[in-house]
Amino acid sequence: MKCGSLPAKADIGKQNSYFESALKPLMEKAASGDIALLFLDASHFVMGCDFLGHIYGKTRRLVRTFSGRQRYNVLGALDYVSKKIHTITNDTYITATEVCAMLRQIASEYKSLPVHLVLDNARYQKCAAVQELAKKLGISLEYIPPYSPNLNLIERVWKFVKGELRSKYYGDFTNFREKIDSTICSTSGSNKAKIDRLIGKGVQLYHDIRAVDGNTFSFPEGVNNAA
Repeated sequence: MKCGSLPAKADIGKQNSYFESALKPLMEKAASGDIALLFLDASHFVMGCDFLGHIYGKTRRLVRTFSGRQRYNVLGALDYVSKKIHTITNDTYITATEVCAMLRQIASEYKSLPVHLVLDNARYQKCAAVQELAKKLGISLEYIPPYSPNLNLIERVWKFVKGELRSKYYGDFTNFREKIDSTICSTSGSNKAKIDRLIGKGVQLYHDIRAVDGNTFSFPEGVNNAA
């Protein structure tokens, strides 16, 4: 049995409404080449955390972990069609400054199409500085409902990248960072076919779920709603 997570404070009705009225039409326009649609989110890769996978066997296998806690922060914007990821990186913090830098990068890259950027409601992404710059650059900010990471498709890419880090010991922060960068670059190149399978025409929605008990839910038999 494969398990997934349901955001505790998710408003399923708002998610469904947002997808049908806003996100789905944007995805269709992007697929037709009428607009550029990007999904923005930050991921924080901490060297020393358990980026470990699963190896099936009769004996337990251990992978050495790094003793430090260095962090590599990546603010990424995923192009829905090409699967290219634009990045702003550092080893400190992601703030409104980095988001504004990303907006300028996107505006420079997409000059011939209207740009729509899907993002969550993090304070540093919804502050006045970000909204004013986006308006100045002609970028439409599409804020998803609160507690809806399933609607931000770049989340699937971050899961993929972390999967590529597993089952290997990184004793050097430079190597750790280079592996992350190369994996991100591969989403529109050598790994594009994999990303195309992860990111298609739909998103994970929860309108069909049924309660099993107070904290557990399931989809009807035969229904796979992880589009």
